[in-house]
Amino acid sequence: MLIDILTLFAEMFTGVCGGSILKRAQEKGLLEIHLTDIRQYARDKHRSVDDSPYGGGAGMVMMCEPVFAAVEDVQRRRGPFDEVILLTPQGRRLDQPLVRQLAQHRRLMLLAGRYEGFDERIREHLATMEISIGDYVLSGGELAAMVLADAVARLLPGVLGDDQSSEEDSFSAGLLEYPHYTRPADFRGWKVPDVLLSGNHQQVQQWRQQQALRRTQQRRPDLLG
Repeated sequence: MLIDILTLFAEMFTGVCGGSILKRAQEKGLLEIHLTDIRQYARDKHRSVDDSPYGGGAGMVMMCEPVFAAVEDVQRRRGPFDEVILLTPQGRRLDQPLVRQLAQHRRLMLLAGRYEGFDERIREHLATMEISIGDYVLSGGELAAMVLADAVARLLPGVLGDDQSSEEDSFSAGLLEYPHYTRPADFRGWKVPDVLLSGNHQQVQQWRQQQALRRTQQRRPDLLG
């Protein structure tokens, strides 16, 4: 998979893209991540990428010209993308079904904005999808782009040591994940449930399903609807 991220702060991605799951995916040749600095496509000597909004109001708005120029140049050099995704609080909320949908694509472009947002013509004529990672506002779309890239990458076959790990994650089957335990079996008098020590795989699986259902009922009953 190819993920191309367009941003004003490419340096923010160094640690995330160079470590853990995203690093492993790239080393295995399963994922390519490219970063493009939108400011390089500004036309004036000050490299302006934002301006005050027509009609007045607080804040600044990201301009059409540098964003369109950046996207179109990347598309010329690397070919068409399956989705051009705007990271915005106004978008569809990111959830595991959407992550699975995106993981089926081969080429994703992520647009990380700043300031008060994008000129509306970028939404209307450039983006093919708008995604939000939650009902809150960040300083920019960079963190949201990192979250999306990480969530998608771990679903690519071969990225995780055990592909079943992603299938048992919270939300993957519509439920929160069951409790996990590891050594020691008795820590300060808090003991691991006997069923997990029994060696009976069928009973273990039944216990885990029951616990996942119980935890979902307690913490996220909305998922059971």
